[in-house]
Amino acid sequence: MKALGTLFIAVLLAVVAALVFIYSGGYNVAANVPHAAATQTLLGIVMKNSVRAHARDIAVPELSPQMARAGAGHFREHCAQCHGAPGVKRSDIGQGMTPEPPDLAKKAQDWSSGELFWIVRNGIKMTGMPAWSPSHSDEEIWQTVAFVVRLPRMSASEYQDMAALGLAHEDEHERHDHDH
Repeated sequence: MKALGTLFIAVLLAVVAALVFIYSGGYNVAANVPHAAATQTLLGIVMKNSVRAHARDIAVPELSPQMARAGAGHFREHCAQCHGAPGVKRSDIGQGMTPEPPDLAKKAQDWSSGELFWIVRNGIKMTGMPAWSPSHSDEEIWQTVAFVVRLPRMSASEYQDMAALGLAHEDEHERHDHDH
């Protein structure tokens, strides 16, 4: 019985200490101050496991070169500012984010295509990664994924060429939508 009482007091003290910490404002949430290593590790584990669990049953279509070309313009316009690209540094916005957005030319291969789709479609809370599903169709998101999976093998000149083709494709698509 004494052990149970001691355990209760220890839990109560831990809860009180957590509440004091939470309400004290002691944790610095400034974007220019990195998370503590333990916090970054814990958040990374939670994020990876959540994405993998939620993406597990996603059926991945064939990610054709045509899809990748269509996704290249979207990536250039909406993703490269934060993630950078082959031969392209992150913009001021991307450089000021915490956690730092991953360089997808180096990190895309860490995720399956289904996981990348889930991330682009749903976003990641508290990272600056928005959910693109409110403004983009699943087809457009798959096009972006088709492009992203090719980034690790892409040179800077290949990126520039493909992104220019992708922007031309987006402009043509927008003109077609406005005509109808």
